[in-house]
Amino acid sequence: MDAVPRDDYRPIVDPILTVGPSFRRWSLALGAVVLWAIGAWIWQLVHGLGATNLGRPVYWGLYITNFVFFIGVSHAGTLISAILRIVNAEWRRPITRMAEVITVLVLFFGVGNVLLDLGRPDRAWNVLRHPHFTSPLLWDVGSISVYLTCSTFYLYLPLIPDIARLRDCTTGWRHVFYRKLAIGWTGAPHQWHRLERAISVMAILVIPVAVSVHTVVSWVFSMTIQPMWHSTIFGPYFVVGAIFSGIAAIIVAMAIVRKVYGLEAYLQPLHFNNLGLLLLVFSCLWFYFTFAEHLTAWYGQEPDEIAVLNAKMFGRFAPLFWAMFVSCFVVPFVILANSRTRTVTGTVVASISVNIGMWLERFTIVVPSLSNPRAPVHTFVYTPSWVEWSLMAGCFAAFTLLYMVFTKLFPIISIWELEEAHAAAIPSPAVAATGGPAIARVEA
Repeated sequence: MDAVPRDDYRPIVDPILTVGPSFRRWSLALGAVVLWAIGAWIWQLVHGLGATNLGRPVYWGLYITNFVFFIGVSHAGTLISAILRIVNAEWRRPITRMAEVITVLVLFFGVGNVLLDLGRPDRAWNVLRHPHFTSPLLWDVGSISVYLTCSTFYLYLPLIPDIARLRDCTTGWRHVFYRKLAIGWTGAPHQWHRLERAISVMAILVIPVAVSVHTVVSWVFSMTIQPMWHSTIFGPYFVVGAIFSGIAAIIVAMAIVRKVYGLEAYLQPLHFNNLGLLLLVFSCLWFYFTFAEHLTAWYGQEPDEIAVLNAKMFGRFAPLFWAMFVSCFVVPFVILANSRTRTVTGTVVASISVNIGMWLERFTIVVPSLSNPRAPVHTFVYTPSWVEWSLMAGCFAAFTLLYMVFTKLFPIISIWELEEAHAAAIPSPAVAATGGPAIARVEA
């Protein structure tokens, strides 16, 4: 990575201290979509799940598709950031926080889609009031709760030095806000020692927690006897898909932040190239698991599974299935396998394709199997209603809005980690005196 002057961090700090007309316009537009979604949810609460097109046997549809998708994307921060931190990959420093924010925010929307699918959100308490310890649904609640807690701490701990920087250069409500969050940080050597130890412990801890979360999500499906769900490969298949979509989400977020805030000096082609290579590797892994899963079903010729497989590959779900295959493998492989097209633009195009494809994958896992049950008493063609589409749009809009708000409250790139990298390359008296990265005062 090309060197950036040690004290030249105003492009990272300035967006926090200013709110321009473009931010206001986007906030209003996204807020309008969220309000429309709230209205659709109220409509669903009044009319019940009859406002959706869900029914027997397709009792899971768009909501559970979004649940699995959001939980998968949440692996962006934990696995990518934690693994790169543990192996001490220096190029990771500008991208870790963007990934960690994605993790924490999308978890709320993943859980929220389960509440939407319940119809009556108050019934969620029954999982805790009357727990059934052999139910994968309870395992899911437990694993996601632990994951959210660990991910929140893993996001907050590296934020503390940068929050202290903002505390020292702001006034008014911002100063009070940052002072409370900085919890007395002064940059003393013993504080740096404790912080680095805590971050290292959390980086190690969140990896098995993250893997367990999407494994348990897969068990919600594979512990049933539903055709094409009852599979031992679902655990690693879901984990690979989660990391795959998570990397793609990071790249898209990087490109947007880089363009909007003019952070080209920090988010360089090197970062897109390295993440593009990771995306290429997981594209190939995804193809392997997808091929193995569907080859096993085809070779076994079990009638109920063949009915689902034919519906996916040759029936009414075929356009979605083959669009998924092109989006998840053909497009990213063609772009990322060639160094000449593995540019910033190329990796972004491949990542958008992957995100679309991974959402389609979740849909083609959920709906075709339920549309072809083992005992088809009565069936119907499921197409999501306007309420479901509205709530889905509201989730994506709310996530984008919250991510924007985060960039206006905290540095989206970890300043102290960049300083630490430069301090390691060029030792300075400030580093030697404090025992940690120099925290320069930034005037508002």
